Parts: sequence; C-alpha cells; structure tokens
Amino acid sequence: MHIELFSQISTLHPIVPQAIRVTVLTAVAFIVAMALTPLWVKLLKKYRFGKQLRTGTDTPVFQSLHKNKEGILTGAGIIIWSTVLGLAVIFDILNHAFDGMWHYFNFIDRGETYLPLAAMLISALLGLLDDWLGVLRIGGAKGGGLQVRHKSFLYLIAAAIGAWWFFFRLGWNTLAIPFVGNVVIGWWYIPVFIFIIFASAFSANETDGLDGLLGGVSLFAFFALTTVAFVLHLYNLAAFGGVVIGALLAFLWNNIYPAKFIMGDTGSMALGVTIGTISMLTNTTLLLPFFAIILVIESVSVIIQLISKKLRHGKKIFRSTPIHHHFEALGWPESQVTMRAWIVSAMFCALGLVVFFLSR
Repeated sequence: MHIELFSQISTLHPIVPQAIRVTVLTAVAFIVAMALTPLWVKLLKKYRFGKQLRTGTDTPVFQSLHKNKEGILTGAGIIIWSTVLGLAVIFDILNHAFDGMWHYFNFIDRGETYLPLAAMLISALLGLLDDWLGVLRIGGAKGGGLQVRHKSFLYLIAAAIGAWWFFFRLGWNTLAIPFVGNVVIGWWYIPVFIFIIFASAFSANETDGLDGLLGGVSLFAFFALTTVAFVLHLYNLAAFGGVVIGALLAFLWNNIYPAKFIMGDTGSMALGVTIGTISMLTNTTLLLPFFAIILVIESVSVIIQLISKKLRHGKKIFRSTPIHHHFEALGWPESQVTMRAWIVSAMFCALGLVVFFLSR
C-alpha cells in the first residue's frame, strides 16, 4: 500500500512545480494589473477616451437601454494585454540577463506562446486603433471607428497569415474529433483556422456589451483552455493562460456592474483572437462551442436576426441583438443577464472538460 502510494506521488511530482508556477504567475499578473489600473485610467481620462454610442435610428432599443453609458471610459482592455505582454517581456529579459535564473517564470516559448502572444498584440493594436477612431468619431462606422468590412478584411488577413504559419511552417493538418481521434483534413485546415480566428474575434466583440459580460465568460474559457494546455504538458502555454486569467480578474474588479470602464475593441478582439489561437494550438477546436458557448449564442442570435430581417421584410425575431440586449429589453436587469451568462459558461466549460478528458 505504501509502495503504491509512493509510486503515485513520484509519478505526479514533476507536475507539482508546474502547477505552482501557473498559480504564482496568475497571482503576479493579478497584482500587476491591479497596480497598473489607476495609471491606465488616468491616461484614458487625460485623453478623454470615452465611449461614443452609435448614431442613427436603426437601433432604438439599444440606444434607449444604453444611453447612460455614453462617455464611459473605453479602451480599458489595455489593462489586460499590457499586463500579459509586459510580464512576458520582463521575465524573458530577466531570464537572459541572469543566465536562466528566471526560467521558472519565463513563459515565452517558440513552440507554445509565440503565436498567441503575437495574435494578442496584433489584434489588440487593431482594436485600439478602432477605439481611438470611435472616440474621435472618425470613420465610416456609426459613432466613428472602422467599418465592419474594413475590420473584417484586416482580421481575415491576420487569420490567413496564422493559417499559413500553422499549415506550411508547422505542418499542422489534423483536426481532433472527440471520441474519434485526430483526422487529417489536409488543406482544409487553412479555411478552418481562418474561420475559428475570425469567428472568435467578432463573437467576442459582439459579446462585449454589458458590464462584466465578456470578461466573465472569457475567464471561464481561459480557465478551460489553460486546463487543457496543462494536461497536454504545454506548460508554457498554460502559464500564459494563467497570466491572462490573473489580468482578467483584475480587470473584472472594476468592470463588474456598475462598471468604471469597459474594455473596448482593444480588449474584446484581443481576447477573442487569443481564445481561437489557443484552441488551435491545443487542437480543441470542436470543443470551443463548449468553452465559449456564450460567444457562440451571441453570434448566432445576430445571424438569425439578420436573416429574418432580410427574408421577412424587416421583421425581427429578437427585440435587439446581440441576444443580451434582447433580455435587457424583456426587463432583465443588466447584472442578472451577466450573472446568468456566467453560470451558463461555467456549466458548459465543465461539460467541455468532461468531454475532453473522456475522449483522451
């Protein structure tokens, strides 16, 4: 009995330092993000980075529900990604400067975190540009900012570059199907990759409409994906996920209802693209509807509404979309919509992890 127990402990022992590492990095990211928040808020106020609502008469329900959010600080997603990227760079510099003494905290890895870090940075900067144009009311979009077709083109180009890298440079051409295994899909991997990144980005952007909504559901998604990465022994990727979780927790501290600021496109697009990238790196693409169920529901509601208006001469199915606005229009308090979305996310993420473990 004692020999068997000792054998089990010995088997698990190499995992323990990595679990501690991920936990410590999560805590460090939370502390750093909390410390940076007042500085970023001061800058956002200095440059009057206030939310500008869409203009026009085609969104009367949205405008009536959210007129009190006019002028709220936006672009606060910079708190999240600046913490993640900042810690990545700092620990990498310390590791090289002190001959590997900081390798325990360094999570930059060519095979695991180069791509999600690059994806987060590129999408965050594109989102920040969109937020800035919106604040200045510059651009063709209602209320300012990039038009949907321009944003779509930019993110499609970014997704295509990522697909090219995965397929031609890394040789990825398989899709993991739960309870079946890895199936070679050949060049179909490229459109699948582009679709996942593009859909994740814009679904996250659509979900970012209520205090704490996207931040909360993203937290559950990153927890699930970090767990998957850890189980697959992708420890640097798991450490990266832990840092994102810590930064997200700090952001949510001030973003839950009533929010002091909102993340804007610089946060929502960065989170969405990163979720999609990690799902491709861990080959859990088909589990993404579990891990990001609210993002899926939000996008589907928008698609259904558009189809209905097109085919039924302007008739709507929902009072307003994305669907969280529909629930608001039905009389649900904003905080109630958010908390129920968190509950649904938690349940589906747990279910997705069950499927993941059972299918291994």
